[in-house]
Amino acid sequence: MKIRKNFFNGKEQKVYIYENKKEEYIVVALPECNWSISFSYDEDLVEEKMQKTLLKVMDKDSAIEVSKKIEQWTREM
Repeated sequence: MKIRKNFFNGKEQKVYIYENKKEEYIVVALPECNWSISFSYDEDLVEEKMQKTLLKVMDKDSAIEVSKKIEQWTREM
C-alpha cells in the first residue's frame, strides 16, 4: 500500500492506494472524505468514474483536481 499526501480545503489529507498485482486491480481511499473506489487495470474511463463519485463528497473543481492526481499516482505504480 502506498500513502500519498493531498491538500484539500487548506488541510493535508492522506490518499491510500492499494494495488493487487495478482488480481490486477487497485483500491483508492480518502478516509477524511469517507470515499473509496476500486478499478481493474483494463477498466476504461477511470478518471471520469472517480470524478463522478468524488462529486458526492466535494465540489466540482476539487473533484477534477483530486481525480487527476490519483490517476497519475496509480499510473506510476
